[in-house]
Amino acid sequence: MVAPVSGVSIFTITQATTATFTDLFIDLAFLCFIRSGTKKVVCPVHGEMIGEEGDLLIFPPGSIVTLENRPVPNASYQADGLYFARDLVDAVFSDHPSRNVSPGIQIVRASHRPSEILDLIKETLERDDLPPALKKHRLLEPLIWLRHNGVQLPARDDDQPWGKVRRLIETDFAKPWRIADVAGHFAMSEATFRRWLAKYGLGFAKILLNTRLERGLTLLQTTGVPISRIALECGFQTPSHFSDSFRKRFGIKPKLIRSREE
Repeated sequence: MVAPVSGVSIFTITQATTATFTDLFIDLAFLCFIRSGTKKVVCPVHGEMIGEEGDLLIFPPGSIVTLENRPVPNASYQADGLYFARDLVDAVFSDHPSRNVSPGIQIVRASHRPSEILDLIKETLERDDLPPALKKHRLLEPLIWLRHNGVQLPARDDDQPWGKVRRLIETDFAKPWRIADVAGHFAMSEATFRRWLAKYGLGFAKILLNTRLERGLTLLQTTGVPISRIALECGFQTPSHFSDSFRKRFGIKPKLIRSREE
């Protein structure tokens, strides 16, 4: 994974076995450039969508999606993923209407050559001779290109309680988060905090577990960090606890994300 530069982070996603991941939360605007295999996405707005090799899928900030990554025979599913910070998205899409209504997941087919956008981003991030202001300006070009091609990517207001809680947990996944401490962070009593979350049908324990498991999934797909270390970094006391929770949530063993079972 390349560290965030000027509001953009880029990483390679690799997956060895077909798997479906339900109710994934995508906080920032996310672009997924498929290099090998296919991606099936169930979008609340547009229904089922299939992304193929060379396609670009665009996920608006605040999306909750179910998706399936499908490797091709004898090869892994591979994609390049990019996150864009809110200020970059606002700079290009701030005048879009219905900012609180998600436009849904959108797709740019390979025939429109989205790979050229990816190449521009990579080249910009790799250049050390560019002043930060110029680098940031160049990183707006891909978003302008997307808008020109009909993509809607409005910034999403931070009004979802579970989103705010998740962002707090993400500051330290391994911390032994307690509901009383989190409630205090938001200047609420524990009872008020529970009611705040209950309006959206979610409980703190589930938000905490899902946040940790989705971080674990990201590390499995984008790094070579050992599973035992991923478990500890994500706040699980033992690798077996992480593996059991991962399999229960996603229906697949963590090790099968990286290698097929013979």
